[in-house]
Amino acid sequence: MAENLPADFTAAVHKLLSCEGRVIVSGIGKSGHIGSKIAATLASTGTPAYFVHPAEASHGDLGMITEKDICILISNSGETSELGDLISHTRRFGIALIGISRKAESTLMRASDLKLVLPPAPEACAIGMAPTTSTTLTLALGDALAVALMEQRGFMKEDFRTFHPGGKLGARLAQVHQLMHGADEVPKVPTGFPMSETLIVMTEKGFGIACVTDDQGQLLGVISDGDLRRNINGLMERTAGEVATRNPEVVPPNMMAAEAMGLMNARKVNALVVVDDERHPVGLLRIHECLRAGVV
Repeated sequence: MAENLPADFTAAVHKLLSCEGRVIVSGIGKSGHIGSKIAATLASTGTPAYFVHPAEASHGDLGMITEKDICILISNSGETSELGDLISHTRRFGIALIGISRKAESTLMRASDLKLVLPPAPEACAIGMAPTTSTTLTLALGDALAVALMEQRGFMKEDFRTFHPGGKLGARLAQVHQLMHGADEVPKVPTGFPMSETLIVMTEKGFGIACVTDDQGQLLGVISDGDLRRNINGLMERTAGEVATRNPEVVPPNMMAAEAMGLMNARKVNALVVVDDERHPVGLLRIHECLRAGVV
């Protein structure tokens, strides 16, 4: 496939990029299964798409397809009778049609606006008839279309997570700002704040941590339970700035949560302060939220 990329591949990518509606994928039998996967991959990577079964299309589902859509029809032979109504519908209403087939001169490909012709590779089975090589080639071609469209759209990890919010994949792609406690929940005290009052703030917020800030609200240091133990002698006579650990490890809101968790493990801490570009505390990420979300 890499050595025999269809001549219309680039044109098909540009056509799909310009689609104002949705990409409709269809096929029957094994081609239908592959088509369903292609539609799912396109939809999850930034190209709105769905699969329409050709038999259902002939019984009313043609109404799902509009003039702003683009159809991708799959048939190894290019002569699949069940696709007939779909082909006619696209021609009647001027709907763009991209055909995928092994036969360049087949009915499907003659009707198609853009032709993605599969290379002439034999099926892998002993009798040379079961859809094996052809379906693998079609799947690879569909993935290549999806990847090319992702690159052209500048599709990023955070975009991918939008369509994959569930399970471990969604958790791995979560960003810090999606799991952190917000700015209003962060315990903050000025550097000259008495420790007697700082302890009250820490207790009220319940995170076992306090952010010590300067007059501009920028983070100077952090007071943790460990700092309290290390400074237990004369603690109540000190200020927050005297007890705080200066220049603590911080993270930005757009860092991947998995990377932030790696920092927590490396530094042997249970929480990280989230700061903006001017080092103002805007959130607090705890290891508990990461574990609860499934970040590993």
